[in-house]
Amino acid sequence: MSAFSIRAPVSVCQRLEGRAAALLSLQMRDSRRRVDALFTWLMLGQWGAAVLVAVFISPYGWEGKVRALHLHVQSAVLLGAALSVFPVMLTRMRPGEESTRHVVAVSQMLWSALLIHLTGGRIETHFHIFGSLAVLSFYRDPKVLLTATLAIVVDHCLRGALWPESIYGQLHPEWWRFLEHAFWVAVIDAVLLVACRDALREVGERACRQALAEEASEQELALRAGQLDAAVREVHAFRDHVERLERLASLGQLTASVSHELRNPLAAARTAHAFVLRRMRKLQDASTDPRIPRFLDIIDRELQACSVIISDLLDYAKGRPPRRMPCPLKPLVEEALSVVPVREGVHVSIEVPEGLPVPHLDREQFRQVLVNLIQNAVEAIPPERTGEVRVHADAGRDGGWSLRVTDDGPGIPAPLLERIFEPMFTTKLRGTGLGLAIVKRLVQGHGARIQAESDFGHGSRFTVLFPDVRGPAGAVPVHP
Repeated sequence: MSAFSIRAPVSVCQRLEGRAAALLSLQMRDSRRRVDALFTWLMLGQWGAAVLVAVFISPYGWEGKVRALHLHVQSAVLLGAALSVFPVMLTRMRPGEESTRHVVAVSQMLWSALLIHLTGGRIETHFHIFGSLAVLSFYRDPKVLLTATLAIVVDHCLRGALWPESIYGQLHPEWWRFLEHAFWVAVIDAVLLVACRDALREVGERACRQALAEEASEQELALRAGQLDAAVREVHAFRDHVERLERLASLGQLTASVSHELRNPLAAARTAHAFVLRRMRKLQDASTDPRIPRFLDIIDRELQACSVIISDLLDYAKGRPPRRMPCPLKPLVEEALSVVPVREGVHVSIEVPEGLPVPHLDREQFRQVLVNLIQNAVEAIPPERTGEVRVHADAGRDGGWSLRVTDDGPGIPAPLLERIFEPMFTTKLRGTGLGLAIVKRLVQGHGARIQAESDFGHGSRFTVLFPDVRGPAGAVPVHP
C-alpha cells in the first residue's frame, strides 16, 4: 500500500509517488557514489596490505620458519594490481552505476581469496569474507550481495578441488569444510539481506516524507500566492478609492481657484454687457459708436475663457473608461494640430511614420491628450522669438510604441518638473493648472504612462509610452 493517503486525488498521488521515486533514486545514487569512493581507497589499501602480508607472513605460512622473499610477493603485486586497477577506474569514472557495483563486488571477494591464499589458508583471514560482505551491504543492493556470494563460492569450489591448501591450509581437508564455510557465508548473507531490506524501506519512507513535505510547501506557497494576489487586488481597489477621494477633495480646493479665475472675466463681461445695453437703448447711437463692436469682442473673448475653465474642470472631474478602437495615429495628430491655434513664428512638424501599426485608442480622449501637449509646447516658446515643436512617434521592439512632443523653449526648472502633473499647479498667468493632470489621467486610463524631461534653457520633451499597440486587454481605467 502506498505511503500516501488513498483519499487524495489520483493526479496528486501519482505526482507524489513520482516525486518520491525520483527522490529515492537520487538519494540511492548519492549514497552509492559515496560507497564507490570508499572502495576506491579500500582497494588501494588492500593492495598495500597484500604486499606486506606477502613479505612478512607468507614465508611463515607456506615454509615454516624460513624468512625469504617469497614468490607470493610477486603474486601480491601483480594480482593485487589486476584486482584493484579496474574497479578503481570504474569507481572514479562511473560512480553510482550498477555495473560498477558488481565489478567491485567480484573484485572485493577475489581480494578475500587472495589474502586467504597469501596467509596459507589461516582461519582468521576467512573473516575478511564476512567483512567484505558487510561493506558491500552499504550499497543497499541485494543483487550485489548475491554477486559477491557467487564469486566466493565459485572460488572455493575451484581452488578447493585444484589447490585446497590455498584455502584450508591442508592438502587433504575434511569433505565437510566447504559446507561449513558455505553455511557461515549464507548466515551472513541472510542477516545483511534483511538489513538491506530495512534500509531500503527506511530510505523509501524518508523520500515519501520529503515528497509530502515538498507538496505541502508548494500548496502553502500557492495558498500564500493566492492570498497575496487577493491582497494586491484589494490594495489596487483601495488605491483607486483613495485616488477618487483625493480627486473629490481636490474639487473643493478647485472652488477657490475657479472662483478667482471666473471673477475677473465675468466682471469684465458684465461691465461690457452693461455698457452695450445702455447704448442699445439709444438706438440712434447704436450705429455710430465704434466702441460697441470692441466691447462685444471683449464679451465673447472673456466668456470663451470662462468656457475653457469650466470645460477643464468637467474633464478632470467626470472621467470615463476609454472606448478603444483602431485609430491611425498620423491623421489623429493632424486633426489635433488643426485645433491648436499656432502663432506666427512657431513651426510644428509631424514625424509620424506611415508604416506605424494602427493602435487601439479612444479617439476623443487621445485627441485631447495631443491637443493639450501640442498647445503647451507652442505656448512654451517665448513670443519674442521663433521656435519649433516636433511630434514624433515610433514603434518599439517589444510590440509597444511611443509618442513624443518636443519643443525648443526655455525648458522647465527641475523643482517644477516634479509638480507639473499635479492638479491646479501652473506657471502660466492664466489657467487652472488642470491640463497636464487631465493628460496624465487619460494616458493612465489607456494603460500607458507619460514622462516629462527638460533640459533647462534648451527645451522640454513629453513622452507617452504604450506597452502594446492594441493596449492592455484588462486595463482598469481611473475613475474620479
